[in-house]
Amino acid sequence: MEGAGRARPRLILALETSCDETAAAIVTDAGEIRADVVASQADLHARYGGVVPEIASRRHLELVTPVVREALAEAGVALDDVDCVAVTQGPGLIGALLVGIAAAKAIAWSRRLPLVPVDHLHGHVASLYLQPEPLEPPFLCLLASGGHTMLLDVRGHDEERLLGTTLDDAAGEAFDKGARLLGLGYPGGRELDLLARTGDPDALQFPVARVPGLDFSFSGLKTALLYATRELGEAELAARRADLAASYQRAIIRALVGRVREAVEQTGETRVAVVGGVAANSELRAALPDAAFAPLALCTDNAAMIASAARFAAPVSYPGYLGLDAYASR
Repeated sequence: MEGAGRARPRLILALETSCDETAAAIVTDAGEIRADVVASQADLHARYGGVVPEIASRRHLELVTPVVREALAEAGVALDDVDCVAVTQGPGLIGALLVGIAAAKAIAWSRRLPLVPVDHLHGHVASLYLQPEPLEPPFLCLLASGGHTMLLDVRGHDEERLLGTTLDDAAGEAFDKGARLLGLGYPGGRELDLLARTGDPDALQFPVARVPGLDFSFSGLKTALLYATRELGEAELAARRADLAASYQRAIIRALVGRVREAVEQTGETRVAVVGGVAANSELRAALPDAAFAPLALCTDNAAMIASAARFAAPVSYPGYLGLDAYASR
């Protein structure tokens, strides 16, 4: 029970279905995570070597209600206790996003609650604002995930300036495709990171693209790994797989860390944060020991980060959100 005369914290119910995780969370307006439930589809998509959008959408339909119920039970609250609903609006797989948006609309409409549409990338940054150790702006932020790689100058909870982005592939995509070339499992980034720990990162010299400004490019690096694997026989590839993984990973990390250091020099902002799925990479964490990393549980897609972003965004009042639509890209 809340203490006498003390108002209970406002509760946000958030949904995240942008790719292959069906997630729901209960977060207070002070940033305390009461529940954070994620149902991963990794095993379902592993046989295909990547996410199949139609399969992901259908699985979200099956999981979204049980996941919401589990989050409410874990938080020890009922729908009547929820004060606001938040949902990822984009970017992501459009069919997957629409499942989450439809569910969020239905919950909010049935209780006459406000609804907050959240940009998925803002959510990743907002993962840094949650308890128990919130990071307050300003800071530079490297956002590296399967679909996006960008450098942001974060001046406030809802004020971000883009400094650089990828011109082709994202760092997370480079990890996943590299893992596929090396015959590793899915999700590839995690498998490649594990294998790289047993290899020599100096065994091969993969190129790091130099593009203008603070942008990134990883397509040439992927091509270099493709050629390297083709030149090796099956037996030699098996023998050198760990060295290839370590050298390839080192090139990706070198590109990311190099741009971060350039951004620090150009802006004068010394505080650095890292978010997104690639923030879980062990070598990246070792290469930026003074940076603030999103907690491991909040690096990959989750709903707690969506609730966190909703704390600093304007809600849409009932019933104005019934026409809300998703967007696949910014």
